[in-house]
Amino acid sequence: MRTPPNDRLTSDIAERTPPAKPSASGSERRCVLCGESFPRETLIRLAVSPEGQVLPDAAGKAPGRGAWIAPDRTALEAAMADGHLKRALMRAFKGGPEGVTLSWADDLPDQIEAALKRNLLDRLGLELRGGSIVLGSARIEEQARTGRIALLLHANDSSEDGRKKLDQAWRVGTDSQGSGARGTVLPLDRAALSVALGRDNVVHLGVSGAGGTVAGSSAASERIGHAVTRLSRFAGGDP
Repeated sequence: MRTPPNDRLTSDIAERTPPAKPSASGSERRCVLCGESFPRETLIRLAVSPEGQVLPDAAGKAPGRGAWIAPDRTALEAAMADGHLKRALMRAFKGGPEGVTLSWADDLPDQIEAALKRNLLDRLGLELRGGSIVLGSARIEEQARTGRIALLLHANDSSEDGRKKLDQAWRVGTDSQGSGARGTVLPLDRAALSVALGRDNVVHLGVSGAGGTVAGSSAASERIGHAVTRLSRFAGGDP
């Protein structure tokens, strides 16, 4: 793989099968394991280093050829066990860099999950600086009830009562009372969220809708939503 100077891949680079829906960008990629095509933003990209090591590229920006897989940890582990992953990656990467044997670590699924977590936390930090993240239960509840929260997220160690209160306010604001709609419980705890956002005790967070309302979800909520969905599906969660 051709890699620009000082831009070498390292182990730090960085859903169940995603729904086959149109991509907002119109760009699709084929999962090398199942052979189906999906919107690019729902898949996980793998890249190969100059040393031939296959690594997760959660941001999808590493140089060179990439291989795309659906965010399905169980399917990936099965493909590693039966040799399907090896065959698929040999085809995708044309055998790897010249003179180098293609390889990957036994803990590749753990590497991918860690990369997806970093990608989501980095995205949340960026969107907070851009003014799209709402923190604090009272503030989230007020904005959710008045229809200004497009996406509602909870730490996995948040209390059920706290989630229910905000979920109810969100249903009111989105005119979906009685639907059972709930915010997403992340595969991340409050400590991880607090460190990423530079705030104390981040248990819940909301993402503002476009123009201050949920009508036409904001670009921020879509970016965060894609990152949340990939991580949750790979980790075996709900979305």
